[in-house]
Amino acid sequence: MDAKIRLYVDQPLAPGQAVRLSPEQAHYLTGVMRLGTGAAILLFNGKDGEWRATLAEATKRSAIVISDTQTRPLQLPPDLWLLFAPIKKARTDFIVEKAVELGAARILPVQTRHTNAERIRQDRLQAHAIEAAEQCGATHVPEVTDLQPLDRLLTKWPADRRLYWCDETALDQPATIAPTRGPAAILIGPEGGFSAEEAGKLRGKPNVIPLSLGPRILRADTAAVAALTLWQAACGDWR
Repeated sequence: MDAKIRLYVDQPLAPGQAVRLSPEQAHYLTGVMRLGTGAAILLFNGKDGEWRATLAEATKRSAIVISDTQTRPLQLPPDLWLLFAPIKKARTDFIVEKAVELGAARILPVQTRHTNAERIRQDRLQAHAIEAAEQCGATHVPEVTDLQPLDRLLTKWPADRRLYWCDETALDQPATIAPTRGPAAILIGPEGGFSAEEAGKLRGKPNVIPLSLGPRILRADTAAVAALTLWQAACGDWR
């Protein structure tokens, strides 16, 4: 039987490894998908690749699966971070989901002068990243960090990591990224844009590269998808 359902588990995976699923996962398999003993599913944990597993015990609130064969090794995404200012809940969820699908290795919500959200539910966004990885076939789940001030992050910014700053004032510049290697990050601003002070600090840092996203001002969630796509096509694992 072909395995079509993928689940993330925070447990080791190896031949013959028994894995007890969470009550929510057990309910999903047995109550929603109507799977029974002997059904095949796919498991991954972000470290050991993807594994085929067989449902050995199943009730509505409890399930044990046995992993048997590795179907894919761990495939790490490029060393690309996405920094973004949180917006409305559904659109923030969209950004996290698309960042996972487009191969971001780390997702960092940042607080800027004009950020609308003063706090986030980091655990909820991390769970959303796991769901996105389950759906898109990723074997790696990017970390979603807690909200942190942009200014503090820039102060300790790694000297070897390029930061592509999506500058909404550079509408007349070509929307291109030169093919380069090495650690990189993309910064998406809030709906109100960056403050003059923030823009000044960004322009003053040597490893910050202003990036145009075309002749129209994009919503933050659209900008994140556009910028990640540009970088992946030029520097990432799409080439």
